Amino acid sequence: MAKKEAPGEGKPSKEEDSISRQIKEIEEELARTKYNKATQGHIGRQKAKLARLREQRSQSGGGGAGLGYGIKKEGDSTVVLVGFPSVGKSTLLNRLSNADSQVGSYDFTTLNVVPGVMEYKNARIQVLDIPGVIEGVSEGKGRGREVLSVARNADLIIIILDAGRHRQLDIIRRELHESGFRLDQSRPEVRITKRSGGGLDIGSAVRLTKVTKDMVKDALREFKILNAEVVIRQDITIDQLTDCIIGNRTYIPSLVVVNKSDTVSSGELEWVKKRCGDCVAISAGEGTGIKELREAIWNRLRLIRVFMKKPGKEPDMKEPVIIRKGSTIRDVAGKIHRSWGGADSARVWGSSRFPGQRLGLGYVLKDRDVVEIHA
Repeated sequence: MAKKEAPGEGKPSKEEDSISRQIKEIEEELARTKYNKATQGHIGRQKAKLARLREQRSQSGGGGAGLGYGIKKEGDSTVVLVGFPSVGKSTLLNRLSNADSQVGSYDFTTLNVVPGVMEYKNARIQVLDIPGVIEGVSEGKGRGREVLSVARNADLIIIILDAGRHRQLDIIRRELHESGFRLDQSRPEVRITKRSGGGLDIGSAVRLTKVTKDMVKDALREFKILNAEVVIRQDITIDQLTDCIIGNRTYIPSLVVVNKSDTVSSGELEWVKKRCGDCVAISAGEGTGIKELREAIWNRLRLIRVFMKKPGKEPDMKEPVIIRKGSTIRDVAGKIHRSWGGADSARVWGSSRFPGQRLGLGYVLKDRDVVEIHA
């Protein structure tokens, strides 16, 4: 069967060519420059310029035209399958959910986003199979910007690798990073408030060891921000600072899945797993490792179950409310019904000090707690 071509390929504009050349020159200069106290400021300025150029390239031309992917979030969480063509995403989707995604042995089988639903521990988890990514998607190749836009509203990115081509992990992580994804990171505690005058006022609640206040000012000026109040509440790098300035970064957890584990020896598989770090090895074709993968998805999404009870009645142990770890009684009340947000307390069985303890709305619930809300 003939190999299908990647959709959405087109020649870059002159502006994109110029920006790409500037990016390459800065990257080569940074690779040559040793980091020390004397070069710290220069490297900071160049990194800020590099971030601005990459953002400018992502906003100019390519990848934005044509059919978009309008997918409505459904269920208790949404996960997106990301991987090179032919790594087995469609087969895995069919294993995990009730979807019927076309499966083929050639590249670019999936040309649209295919949704499915994984039911696990009473939760309904939406699973999206997006077209295979290729090297250069961050620059718009293969309709990369459209494809990856689906992942921006997800709760988890699952990176799928072929056990025999595990080095694709570095490429995928780099492309996601350059597309604005910050995997397994928290948003830096930096507040930038623009104003009409007064220059740049930089305040820090912690000791800065990776940037200086002058570097912060230089980075802001690179983005044409001349008047602003900046409050930094954690020790950040220049890259984290430019992320905060740009402001459109996606901070999202990830899970690495090594597929086709049955096609390599046990010794090679162990080496691949060590190379990939915290990952789950499966064979979507054979159906092995799927149970472990479901549990890993549940854990990475940080989901828990809370069972509701009406006063004087037995709790409903069949239809739990699915929430995230760290959620409070107030969060549960608001999720059940908007009017219940006015509840004043609740009785809790499970994680409470004694059964049926009356607790305030700020109490953090645990998995399998039973809750009786009092309004």
